[in-house]
Amino acid sequence: MNHAQFMQRCLYLAQLGEGYVAPNPMVGCVIVKDGKIIGEGYHKIVGEAHAEVNAVDSVRDKSLLAGSTVYVSLEPCSHFGKTPPCADLLIQLRVKQVVIGCTDSNPKVAGKGIEKLQRSGIEVITGVLEEECKRLNKRFFTFHEKQRPYVILKWAQTLDGFLDRSRKMNDTGVNWISAPETKVLVHKWRSQEQAILVGRNTILHDNPSLTVREFHGKNPTRIVIDSQLQLKNDMNIFSKDAPTIIFNRIKNHVNNNVEWVKIPETSTSNILSELYHRGIQSVFVEGGSRTLQYFIVDNLWDEARVIVGKKNFEEGVKAPVISKVPSDTQPFGEDNIYYYYRK
Repeated sequence: MNHAQFMQRCLYLAQLGEGYVAPNPMVGCVIVKDGKIIGEGYHKIVGEAHAEVNAVDSVRDKSLLAGSTVYVSLEPCSHFGKTPPCADLLIQLRVKQVVIGCTDSNPKVAGKGIEKLQRSGIEVITGVLEEECKRLNKRFFTFHEKQRPYVILKWAQTLDGFLDRSRKMNDTGVNWISAPETKVLVHKWRSQEQAILVGRNTILHDNPSLTVREFHGKNPTRIVIDSQLQLKNDMNIFSKDAPTIIFNRIKNHVNNNVEWVKIPETSTSNILSELYHRGIQSVFVEGGSRTLQYFIVDNLWDEARVIVGKKNFEEGVKAPVISKVPSDTQPFGEDNIYYYYRK
């Protein structure tokens, strides 16, 4: 049987849950009998049925489940959470074989699902398209293995390397660098992450909403670094469109969907530690230049997406610098996007 072929289908299905299942991982499942797919499913929404349950439910003739082979991109869970253990379900159905893409590094699972299946007499095969399965859930694995969110840096810069024009007092408004169609892509990126982070100056200069408006998806939690609480409450980030966390050195306070969180120092490590303890698995850092450079210098980032437009500013705020060669380059409309990966 071609295990890789069926696991590839699991990966395709799993990705359909992107943006809707965090902090759970994206998981796809395919059920095969006599070389043919008889059922498939994926984890659609956090708190609802897992991939294995949806795949089982899709099988019309339940008598075919006994003796079948179940392919799943991530080790079946073995504990009671918001749903019962999927390992128990597969045991009850008397499936013959379970083929797993990669093991789960969540301490609540971490091999226990595999062990439970094997103890019941089910043959378990692991490591099929393992790297691809791990890459799909890079946020989930980083969170559990490094005890911090997966960090994506993003900025747009001009051909001559500037992030913004020079600002005079009270000079506000966005100095657009990228093309309009790229804005849609950026909003799609936002919808894929649990949180979006910027520094105080980005709010003061651009007054962004930091929401998903050009693409259908969930708004991320907005994170703002404002050490001395200099932002006025009429800024767009204080709207009711999404939860907002203000990291500062002055107070703890909650008002509707806005929470002010006092930390000893608004360093990258302190912020990521706080987000980890809040269960946030990924953060999209959009600016400004100093904030982005802090993450780069502290080596607390996982990937960067740099959009280079066709404009020249000649002077202004210099863009951050990553001392690496881009891993990939993608033309996108009038712009070019450079992708960097820390590893």
